[in-house]
Amino acid sequence: MQDIMKRRSVNRKPGSRWRMLVAACALGAFFGGLPTGAVAQTVDRFADASRLVAIGGAVTEIVYSLGEEGRLVARDTTSSYPEAALALPDVGYMRALSPEGVLSVSPTAILAAEGSGPPTTMAVLEKARVQLVLVPESHSGKGILEKIRVVGKALGVEDKAEALAERVGKELQEAETAATAAAGGRRVLFILSMQGGRILAAGSDTGADGIIRMAGGTNAVSGFSGYKQVSDEAIAEARPDVILMMDRGDGSGVSDADLFAHPAIAGTAAGANKALLRMDGSYLLGFGPRTASAVRDLSAKLHDVETATD
Repeated sequence: MQDIMKRRSVNRKPGSRWRMLVAACALGAFFGGLPTGAVAQTVDRFADASRLVAIGGAVTEIVYSLGEEGRLVARDTTSSYPEAALALPDVGYMRALSPEGVLSVSPTAILAAEGSGPPTTMAVLEKARVQLVLVPESHSGKGILEKIRVVGKALGVEDKAEALAERVGKELQEAETAATAAAGGRRVLFILSMQGGRILAAGSDTGADGIIRMAGGTNAVSGFSGYKQVSDEAIAEARPDVILMMDRGDGSGVSDADLFAHPAIAGTAAGANKALLRMDGSYLLGFGPRTASAVRDLSAKLHDVETATD
């Protein structure tokens, strides 16, 4: 989900003289003077986290859940929850960051979700005179608890992190146990986009696959990892009971009418029954402190679909 959301950032228009000046000043201040081949400043605990930049929606949520939001001086575009985070400067989309955008807020520490990028930007940030902690990304309950502990250690608040991990872990266990009994293993096809009639679906090793399984459903497609375009024949073989999509909140994306008019979708049980679920992307795919709630909500929706169509 984080791969989709984009908003206005603190960066100015690309190519402008202002942007070039900021880039030169920021990189000169933070990167200048380091010898070629200098050791990167990647650490597991910050020496000074008084001016923190959080990159990644779940990372920012965890900082707030730990009560450490007073350290934050900026966040990335995907960090839209809690609402208070929106008041922070936006340094850009987590997978399209610029070094000058991040460094322009004069951070003393950068807490970034694994997969942030592009790689050229991360290489500059790792060598800049500001410490960086990368938070591992995985799509499971165990992975969420690891994120919490990594963030807590980075900020020097391990006791608070352990208390949060204990609470979140209990909530996840309860939610998954209830979901397994309630959702009935419904076959779920997660569609990321449908541009030009070409369906981009979620395979294994994706947030969509993880949350579907946690909610007691079954990913209808298999045999590949990541998000890939699938053929009409593959959709028919997948036999989805329900379609799951992100609710973008702005009316963009494929409409219900266009989705169900697609010949591959129309020929499935999901198409025949108009079984479509839409959920907020950051909530559904964030894999952070709110995921137990997302599991319960998705499981309940899957159960309602089952009740309505069986």
